[in-house]
Parts: sequence; C-alpha cells; structure tokens
Amino acid sequence: MNRGNSNRKGSSMSKSIKVIYGSSTGNTQRAAEAVAAGLGGSAVNITDAKAGDFNADLLVLGTSTWGYGEMQDDWQNGMAKLDAADLAGRKVALFGLGDASGFADTYLNAMGELADKVKASGGEIVGRWSSAGYPHSGSAAEEGDSFVGLALDDDNEPAETPGRIERWCLQLKSEAGL
Repeated sequence: MNRGNSNRKGSSMSKSIKVIYGSSTGNTQRAAEAVAAGLGGSAVNITDAKAGDFNADLLVLGTSTWGYGEMQDDWQNGMAKLDAADLAGRKVALFGLGDASGFADTYLNAMGELADKVKASGGEIVGRWSSAGYPHSGSAAEEGDSFVGLALDDDNEPAETPGRIERWCLQLKSEAGL
C-alpha cells in the first residue's frame, strides 16, 4: 500500500489553509474570516498564532497599514513568529487594508513589509492583485502594475470588499491548486 505524502500537489486529500491576521478595528478580522470561509480554512489572530499555524499548505497573511505606512500593532508584536517560521517553498498569499485616498503615498505599506519577510524566508507569493483603479500614488506593496496581494479599502470603498474577496479566493484556489 502506498503511504506517500498525502499533501502533494494534485492529491485528492484536502489541503490545510490558515489565515493569520492582525486587526485593530475589526475590519481586518472580518476580511480574514471572509477569506478563510471562501477558501475553506480557518483564521487566527497573530497574537494567538502558534508555530504550527504557519505550516499550512496555503498560508494567508493579512494586515492593515496605519499612520504613514506603519505595520498594524498585533503584527508589530508578533513579527518574531513570522521570522521564526520556515516558509521555504510554501505558498503564501497576502491581503492588506488601508486608506488609498487619505494615505495615498503609503497605501498598504504594511502588506509590502510582510511580502518582504515572506520572500526573505523563501516563501512563494501567490494571489497578486491588479493595482489599476486604486487612487493611490505609492505603495511598498506594489510591484509593476500589481499589488503583492489583495488590496482592500474599507475606509473609502467598503461595498467593494465582499466582491474583491470572493474573486481573490477563486484566484487563489486556482493558483494554489486547491
């Protein structure tokens, strides 16, 4: 009987999906829970995350950007957990919330910071999102004509969030082989 790795790509076994987020006002938590539901995974705040939470087949990290490009407080305090995680070869998706109008030149910078950490740890970023149509002027989360992950702006476009999350989850299912 073959007892090979049941988590290989193309396997009929279900894949583990973990959404790890930091949230100050509840917007990022609501987005994380919607992403987890859309992907069939579970969501956990970075303050409660354990080392094993980073070992998912698809790891999704979410944060908001504060002030002039600062990382959300829970992530500031929990960044050591991400630093300690072995992301080599792991598929990692990112989403960020921010104010594209009020902080147009630092929109989603915290998501860019998470992306830098993921890349430095050998993770494979999936789920890039077009930056077309966002009223921003600069972002550390932008590479070419795309953000490194899903861009949400609940300050100015809250009605867009559910549809964006739904489309992104479909995109991730395809890109991550879920």
